[in-house]
Amino acid sequence: MELPPLPFTVTDWHQVPPTHHTGETGTAEWRSFTLGDIRIRQVTYSPGYLADHWCDRGHILYVVSGELETELKDGRTFLLTAGMSYQVSDFGDAAHRSATRTGAVLFIVD
Repeated sequence: MELPPLPFTVTDWHQVPPTHHTGETGTAEWRSFTLGDIRIRQVTYSPGYLADHWCDRGHILYVVSGELETELKDGRTFLLTAGMSYQVSDFGDAAHRSATRTGAVLFIVD
């Protein structure tokens, strides 16, 4: 990852307009911006959220609050709680999707 030239920047995530995305169940609220090819997001999943797709994009994901269940397409599952993260590459066979019973707030860089 290479960050493009930019001045020191502070982000007040409450001021970033949200976009809403419907999952197979539940909803996701994204607050995001891009720096060159890098997307930075604060994502809030409602309780009962299940993604409606398998994602094969690389991410660095940090759980700010709540619990996140991540399922890999090969059947492996991982439960992440506040303070945990995962890193997944754009390359390989780690297609994944997210779910949460309780709701979760995430910080994602991809």
